[in-house]
Amino acid sequence: MALLSIVVGAVSVNGLQNLFPKNLFTPIAESGKNRGSTPSQILEDDLIQAIDELGDENRLSSDNRIQELVADLEASPSISRPAISPSVYGRWRLMHTNNANTASPIQRKAVSSSVFPIYQDIIVDDAGKLIVSQVVKFNQNNELKVDALASTAAYPLEELTERKGDGRFLGLNILGVSVVGEEALEDDSRPDSRIDFVFDEGKFEFGSDFSIPYPVPFRLPIFRDAVKGWIDITYLSEKMRISRGNKGTTFILVKE
Repeated sequence: MALLSIVVGAVSVNGLQNLFPKNLFTPIAESGKNRGSTPSQILEDDLIQAIDELGDENRLSSDNRIQELVADLEASPSISRPAISPSVYGRWRLMHTNNANTASPIQRKAVSSSVFPIYQDIIVDDAGKLIVSQVVKFNQNNELKVDALASTAAYPLEELTERKGDGRFLGLNILGVSVVGEEALEDDSRPDSRIDFVFDEGKFEFGSDFSIPYPVPFRLPIFRDAVKGWIDITYLSEKMRISRGNKGTTFILVKE
């Protein structure tokens, strides 16, 4: 509006609207909102706005508008072979996930708590192993961190064999319920989009000197199959990642 004031001097905004058709009179800020943005970037911005409007207290939900935008992005061009792309590595912040009844009670409780930010780190450690970590930050010094050994075409892990069971114990959903068999096959139309993993260890870290083990014995043989899983990356850019997990849950994350 400052530019308009310089050009037209004392002419009022209402006067300008009377001189030109309404469809030609667009505020400068609005007309430039998506200037230079690709359709995918516009969809990303719309998705983030929809999540913000929903509020942190609804980080775990099944909102129709968000689902529509996710589907639009998944149908949009994105980084190819995302599971082995350099862009996938680093820290990602969880913005939203859908309310899947197949998730474990612990997972649903952690995600639904809007008090603490949740991150996913995808890194290669000093030993050359691919690690996917779930991190819940309680504050600057204290966090819960659960590490999983991961496998892709770039970092294959021979010991990570195909999951056999759906994860139910005595018919109960304790560690989450996974799809298995033919339903679990990787989508051939999206090559190198899957990261397989097996949870390995977790701990509550209080500063640098004190920690408490996470109360799930991931390495026990009786649990080893049940703590295997995968994430299929269905959209990846330098800014956003959308993934679908083996329990039917969709995750929307942004790069830190």
